[in-house]
Amino acid sequence: MNHARILVVDDEPQIRRVLRATLTAQGYQVSDARTGEEALLAIRERRFDIVLLDMNMPGMGGLEACRQIRAGSDSAILMLTVRNTEDDKVSALDAGADDYITKPFGMPELLARLRAVLRRLPVSGEAPVIRLDGVEIDLQARRVRRGAVELRLTPKEFDLLNYMIASPRVAIPHTRLLQAVWGPDYGGEVEYLRVFVNQLRKKIEPDAARPRYLVTEPWVGYRFDPPS
Repeated sequence: MNHARILVVDDEPQIRRVLRATLTAQGYQVSDARTGEEALLAIRERRFDIVLLDMNMPGMGGLEACRQIRAGSDSAILMLTVRNTEDDKVSALDAGADDYITKPFGMPELLARLRAVLRRLPVSGEAPVIRLDGVEIDLQARRVRRGAVELRLTPKEFDLLNYMIASPRVAIPHTRLLQAVWGPDYGGEVEYLRVFVNQLRKKIEPDAARPRYLVTEPWVGYRFDPPS
């Protein structure tokens, strides 16, 4: 997917120049913005496949920009930050980011993260439509609705849900889920899964506090229990 559209949001001109030059050389269509406010304006005018979003910016911070982008867009969001604490990672994921990379990063790592976010396996034939207590999950169209209302899932949320649905009533270990959805370099980031599963439960479960479909398998991982 080399002609994917990418928006680089960073207040440092040098970072924007380097990322724009490198990503353009890889065949991506690249735009940039200096602030969260500029990013929101750009996203209203054009759809982007991925937003590379700096967490630490003057004015509207990266987390608030992430929340506002997520509220109105299904673009994947990759957060960039100089901080590398567990709390920062969880804050980024809670705000709606799909992944997180710490500055300074190597360009090969960034390109690999972009490829992982953009990678979508082609669907062969008609994928099923799953129905859970009024929630309809169209796997082929990648759309989720509750009645007439469309539920907005991030790309990573949908990938995680799709992977679990493909193996109903099977306890899938944390490591396998992380590597299937985020890529082979992952495996120990159990907190990623906790955040994303909790977000999915709030969207598709009748009662997120007592999940019926996305069930925790203690000390192992998670499983999808379809309606009987």
